[in-house]
Amino acid sequence: MARDEINAFLGSGTVYQGKLNFQGSVRIDGVFTGEVHSEGTLIIGKDARVEGQVRVGQLILSGNVHGEVVAAKKAVLHKTANFVGSLFAPLLMVEEGAKMEGQICMQASKDLAKGAPEAEQEM
Repeated sequence: MARDEINAFLGSGTVYQGKLNFQGSVRIDGVFTGEVHSEGTLIIGKDARVEGQVRVGQLILSGNVHGEVVAAKKAVLHKTANFVGSLFAPLLMVEEGAKMEGQICMQASKDLAKGAPEAEQEM
């Protein structure tokens, strides 16, 4: 399977509530509420809305997220991104125009794997 290949797609106009566990890459262009867990890449399209807890290897955000995100490798916020909540990532790339309201914590990947929110409470 190609490295950049999308394994699953939640299309525009689709609403899903629950838990999503996946390998590889998943793209969301609809509305998702719940929990996402993966070591892979989550791509959130510019018209998408995600609410809840997200723990992934890499986040590529062009749409809206409200909640807590742990990106173990990297988080990328494109210019159309709108993020409200807590973001934990060792590497953060933000394009001019992206909106961020909340908390950013940049820790080493090994610390994120242990559970970023718990690690921060110890400070």
